Amino acid sequence: MEYRHIEVEPLTPGIGALVHGVDLGKPLSDAVFEEVHAAWMDHLVLFMRDQHMTPAQHLAFGRRFGDLHIHPAAPYAEGDPALMVIHTDKDSHRNNGSGWHSDVSADEEPPLGSILHVHKVPSHGGDTLFANMYAAFEALSGPMQTLLDGLTARHVSDYTGQYGDHKPQREFPKASHPVVRTHPVTGRKALYVNAGFTRYIEGVSRPESTALLALLFEHVKNPTFQCRFRWEPYSLAMWDNRCVQHMAVWDYFPEVRSGYRVTVAGDRPF
Repeated sequence: MEYRHIEVEPLTPGIGALVHGVDLGKPLSDAVFEEVHAAWMDHLVLFMRDQHMTPAQHLAFGRRFGDLHIHPAAPYAEGDPALMVIHTDKDSHRNNGSGWHSDVSADEEPPLGSILHVHKVPSHGGDTLFANMYAAFEALSGPMQTLLDGLTARHVSDYTGQYGDHKPQREFPKASHPVVRTHPVTGRKALYVNAGFTRYIEGVSRPESTALLALLFEHVKNPTFQCRFRWEPYSLAMWDNRCVQHMAVWDYFPEVRSGYRVTVAGDRPF
């Protein structure tokens, strides 16, 4: 696509791009927004540096893509459950986003996408990795694609104790989704099982399910599907949960990484 209002710099051939020429501290014109959305669909994950926006502007940007998703259990800021707090420091016993996953895939209607604005970063480390699930599906053999396409898997969430004393917003979700989903915008097929939430494949024996999931969970770790983002203060990343998995690396203890995440509501996978 030819962009007239923004500059898009691919990070790898398969996933990720830096976007230049966008200031989210100001209202976006429809033309700029449409180009950002098109770049998102093309590159799956977008990154923007030096975005000095308020929480209200962050929320407003998320709402340009649709209604906002409320996390089942995460703490939030500004009195708004849609503004999720992402914070790790010397007192943390876990890191947000550790392990490969798609955000809250256990919801009946999992999030469309997530928009993370990081304010404070450690002196070294703290990168986030992203993996292209279109590529993961396409790299499987034809017989394996045929086997998986049409199967469903059970996704289950359990946030017990993960957020300290914060009271959950709602019951922890669980749902069944296609193992291979079709993206509603691009029409492309993507692998849709992840180690964070997928517990078993339905309609096959438990030993078969365990073996298939072990193969797929290892498969998505292939570096050829991935890009890696190094955070700077006030960087922003936005990823499409329908075709992307991600993992946040916690290699910076006891330093701080802190920011807010706004998540866009999605629909039922098909």
